[in-house]
Amino acid sequence: MSAPGWLAAVRRMREDLRVVAERDPSVRKPYEALLAPYLPALWLHRAAHRMYVADHRIAARAVCLVGRALSGGVEIHPGARIGRRLFIDHAAAVVIGEDAVIGDDVTLYHQVTIGAMGWWRDRRRPPGERRHPTLGDRVVVGTNASVLGPVHIGDDCLIGAHALVTTDLPANSRVRAPASLVRHRNSPSGSDTARVEHTA
Repeated sequence: MSAPGWLAAVRRMREDLRVVAERDPSVRKPYEALLAPYLPALWLHRAAHRMYVADHRIAARAVCLVGRALSGGVEIHPGARIGRRLFIDHAAAVVIGEDAVIGDDVTLYHQVTIGAMGWWRDRRRPPGERRHPTLGDRVVVGTNASVLGPVHIGDDCLIGAHALVTTDLPANSRVRAPASLVRHRNSPSGSDTARVEHTA
């Protein structure tokens, strides 16, 4: 990596530390942010993604496995595209699939899956067809929620704990489990709704 590349990487890491300090109430000193458990997985993912794009897939997967081990279970496939200022709270058992796209300022809680519908469906997809979700900017995904398949989640959506989302969501939507309705934040009457799958 060139000198400008290293400087950009260091700036991104500092930005990540500021995000931890801002979004984690348990961090009271700036240097505590270094101990955020998801950071090794995120930082190593960036290196692995460059390898993946250069078609060094095995090396990229190996680097991500190291990140998973160091982070206590955050599994980010090297093919995933991750925006700026991602925050993963608690960082246990989070999975982000191969062609997932994560926007800027996204927050994921523990046990979140941004994944595919399953091999029994994905094997029938045409080559090159997407399998994983796209999350817009400022999306929040609650504990143990799953967003599955090639769906698009609009900006500023809030997906509650334990929800299962397998359909597109327009911007500013809210999903709660076990309720099966999506309501737009700008439509408190609930008149503008869409059905989604859920878990109870």
